[in-house]
Amino acid sequence: MMMLADMPLASVSQNELQTMAYTDPLTGLGNRYRMRDRIAQISAERAADPAPFTIGIANLDSFKPINDLFGSAAGDEILCQVAHRLKACIPDGAVVTRHDGDEFAFVLPLVFERASAEKFGQMIREVLSAPYDLGDRNVRLSASFGFAIYPFAGEEFDELLKSAETALYRSKRRGRSQITVYSREIAQEMKRATQLEQALRNAIISDAIDVHFQTIVSLANNQVLGFEALARWNDPDLGFVSPGVFVPLAEERGFIDALSETLLRKAAEAALSWPREMFLSFNLSSAQLMDPGTSANVLSILGRVGFDPHRLELEITETAVMGSADTANRIIADLRQAGVRISLDDFGTGQSSLGRLRDFMFDKIKIDRAFVSRINSDRASEHIIKAILTMCEGLDLEVVAEGIEDYSEAAKLRMLGCGMGQGYYFGKPADSIATLRFLHENEYDTGERAMA
Repeated sequence: MMMLADMPLASVSQNELQTMAYTDPLTGLGNRYRMRDRIAQISAERAADPAPFTIGIANLDSFKPINDLFGSAAGDEILCQVAHRLKACIPDGAVVTRHDGDEFAFVLPLVFERASAEKFGQMIREVLSAPYDLGDRNVRLSASFGFAIYPFAGEEFDELLKSAETALYRSKRRGRSQITVYSREIAQEMKRATQLEQALRNAIISDAIDVHFQTIVSLANNQVLGFEALARWNDPDLGFVSPGVFVPLAEERGFIDALSETLLRKAAEAALSWPREMFLSFNLSSAQLMDPGTSANVLSILGRVGFDPHRLELEITETAVMGSADTANRIIADLRQAGVRISLDDFGTGQSSLGRLRDFMFDKIKIDRAFVSRINSDRASEHIIKAILTMCEGLDLEVVAEGIEDYSEAAKLRMLGCGMGQGYYFGKPADSIATLRFLHENEYDTGERAMA
C-alpha cells in the first residue's frame, strides 16, 4: 500500500500554489496576474500580424455606501453575484478578472474597434443593472467602464492597463453608468484635468479662491433678505475657471473639504458686516454629506469667525442626500439643533423629492430655474410651481425661486404667492466689497455703519 510519504505531494502543492497566485479568493475569477498572462499570450500569438484586441475595466458605482449600509458580508455577496453574471455572459475566448475592491476587468480577443467595445460595455451595463438578491432585500447598482484597444492605446500590459484606467476615470467624472474608449484626445483631457487640479490645490493653499454674493429678496417688496455665497476663481495663468468645473473636480479628487472650509470662513467673515437680520446661504457638497465630521467642522468655523449659526442657511441637493442617507440625516439634525437652517436646492429635478421631504427636516425649498425660466411660456411649468407652493404652504416651508431673469417672471411668481426670489433680475453675484457698497448705497443698516 502506498504511504502518504510516497505520494507526489510536492507537484500537487506547486500546482495549487500557482492556481492560488492567479485566482481571486472571493469570486474565483482570475486576478491581475491572470490578465497579464492572457494579454502576453494573445500578443505572442499575433506577433507576426498584430491584430487589435481590447481590454476593459468595469467599476461599480457607489458600491462603498451600499457596503457600509448593509455590511461587508452583503458586499462580498454582491461581488460574487457580479462575478457570476460576468462569467455567464462574456464571449468565447474572453477572460474576466477581478482586481482590487469593486473593480473587474476583461480581455476581449475578438473586439477590434471602438463601436464593438462600446456595444460590449452596453451589454455588460444592462447585465449588472438587474437587482441583486440579499435574501430579505434587493439592491441595484450601476457600473462605469473604460476600454483600451491594442496596439493603439499601448503595446505593453502596463501601458494598456493605464490607458483603460484613464478611460474609466473619464467615465467616472462624467457620472454614473458611462462608457469610454481610450483615445489620445481623452488622454489630453485627463492631463489638463490633472494640471487644473494642481493649480486649484495651490490656489486653496494661497487663499486665492474668492467668494461672491448674490441677493435673495422678498418678492413682495424686493427687500434684500440675505445672500447666497458663490465660489469664484480667477487664475493668473488659466483665467476665469467656472465653479461648475473646479468644484466637482475638488469633490472628485478628495479635497472638497479644504475648499469648502476656506469658502465658508471667507463668506462668514464678510457677512459679519451685513445687517444682523440678513442670512448667509452656503452650499454643501455631496461628499460633505457623507462625512460624519461635517457638522462639527461647520460649527467650528462659525465659532472661530464669531458668526451666529442662526444666520446660516446650508443648501443641499437631493442627489447629495441620496449618497448616504443615514449620515446625511445625522448631519442635518446636528446642524439644525445648533440653529442652522437647511434648504433643499434644485427642487423638482430629482427622482424622489416628495420622499425626501418626508424623510428629512428642511426649512426651505429652492425651486429650480428649469421651471422658473418657463413659467410664462409653459403651462406645465406654471402648474408645477403652483403645486410646489401649495405643498410648501401646507408643510410650513419657505420657498425661493431661483434664476429669475426679468420682471415678468418676478411678477408671475409674486402673483402665485412665492415668498422669495433670486436671479440676475435682482443682481449679479458681486465680491464682498461691492456687496457691502450695495448695502450702504441702498441704506441698509450694516454692522459697520452701526459701529461707526
